[in-house]
Amino acid sequence: MAQAAAQATIGSSEFDRDTAVVQRAPGVYDARLSEGWTIIQAVNGGYLLAVLGRALGEALPHPDPFTITAHYLTASTPGPAEIRTETVRTGRTMSTGTATLVQRAEDGSDVERIRVTAHYGDLGALTDEVRTTAKPPAMPPYEQCLGANDGPGASVIPGSSAITDRLDLRLDPATAGWAVGSPSGNGDMRAWFGLADGRDHDPLSLLLAVDALPPTAFELGVLGWVPTVELTVHVRCRPAPGPLRVAISTRNLAGGFLEEDAEVWDSEDRLVAQSRQLARVLQV
Repeated sequence: MAQAAAQATIGSSEFDRDTAVVQRAPGVYDARLSEGWTIIQAVNGGYLLAVLGRALGEALPHPDPFTITAHYLTASTPGPAEIRTETVRTGRTMSTGTATLVQRAEDGSDVERIRVTAHYGDLGALTDEVRTTAKPPAMPPYEQCLGANDGPGASVIPGSSAITDRLDLRLDPATAGWAVGSPSGNGDMRAWFGLADGRDHDPLSLLLAVDALPPTAFELGVLGWVPTVELTVHVRCRPAPGPLRVAISTRNLAGGFLEEDAEVWDSEDRLVAQSRQLARVLQV
């Protein structure tokens, strides 16, 4: 598999540095949102969820997100941010918490960007039993999929594409027609997914993975910014080392909104995360 030659150690990668939080007071954490995770007009929603997820992982007694739901209230911008967490309930196997991400406006007022509710637990304590009818997405091998240098990609639409340099993303050619002006008309997007520095995946990077592919709206022939309104992620187990496969689909674009359902599969053919989001479609 044509991944980065050396696997970065979790804790020393760009993703870890850019999602780092520092506790300033009980339940309050400082963060700096990196411009390296911007796309088109704003900071990527999956990256933002990972930042909030890290803060909750430090605030709650359990380490791993089981389910996390975010409502995106206003567009976040690169720079300082404050995360305010609250522990709602603590149990033996799960704990529940909330978090808000706030940034300072030019007039000095605080602007709430995101509000999150999450259940945390220990993925390592779950049983190995699996009963499922779900199947990994049918995709060409990594080497036969398309990377950022294989076509115009994000340059098709105006704005930042900095996030593409942070990712090792290879699109299934069947879902990349939008990049050459020939969208399929199907609301599907599939890709091999990794971090550019080779960092192995963990639950926090799964929060990024569900929202890091080009929007399914592109394959419907609608180019532009597709900001997330609400995103819920279910993390099912810790991913095995190696690349992930991400499959996203939408069945209904109506009234300027669409839903996206995502599945994330690891190198051992396990379904490691699922998500659904509602997003606006703002054409260019």
